[in-house]
Amino acid sequence: MTTAAPLPPEDAQRGGARPAGAAHDTPAAVWRTATGSPKPWLVQLLRPFGRTMFRTAFRMRVIGLEHVPSSGAVLLAGNHTGFLDGPLVWAYSPRPATFLAKSELFVGPLARALGWLGQVPVHRGRPDRTALRTALGVLERRQPMGVFPEGTRGAGVLEEVSDGLAWLALRSQAPVVPIAVLGTAEAMPKGSRPQLRAPVTLVFGPAITLTTTGDPRVRRTVRAAAEELRVALLTHLEAHSGAPADGSTAAQENDA
Repeated sequence: MTTAAPLPPEDAQRGGARPAGAAHDTPAAVWRTATGSPKPWLVQLLRPFGRTMFRTAFRMRVIGLEHVPSSGAVLLAGNHTGFLDGPLVWAYSPRPATFLAKSELFVGPLARALGWLGQVPVHRGRPDRTALRTALGVLERRQPMGVFPEGTRGAGVLEEVSDGLAWLALRSQAPVVPIAVLGTAEAMPKGSRPQLRAPVTLVFGPAITLTTTGDPRVRRTVRAAAEELRVALLTHLEAHSGAPADGSTAAQENDA
């Protein structure tokens, strides 16, 4: 059982700062949970199937898988522009990862299915300390944890990142692997059908180790770490935003 840990102060999650998974959205009206228990065998079955499906539907290019540590706790953090971002990173990560997913998805049968896959609901627009505790527990078990720190789909230009990601990095001392997710908004436009054979690129970068130190319960420390991560994630995104998704031999995919 995960030991309760000090969480970032609520005033560090207001104004320009956001909690993990928070966004411009209004607070979630209903508190939702995953109703299914994790089934690792199902994850092992569905991840290769997902990669096959994505390769069939889109022109996939996946780069830098070697940057994800083969063992130990790690945070996977990417920009967020389209519905496909989470499923793609979940399928292509070299190691099965738990992700924070918006609580609105956890309804009816989908709440059970997402629970089977080990995903964690995060309630946007409010400090969700339950989600943060759960995410910290994943890292304490030396497993990968995925976060899209912008909190919601948008331009994906990392104007802000959540204090939750910074707090998790400070509290767990886990490295943060930046992920540039490119082409998903065009591949599946909101309200439209998927654009088959559209180019989609994932670029995993070298792990970020925070230089910010201090007490993760202190607002100033968390905000400094969040800004350090924002700059590092944006630098990685800008360095690869012109990467061609042409299925060239430079692509590195892991079908294990």
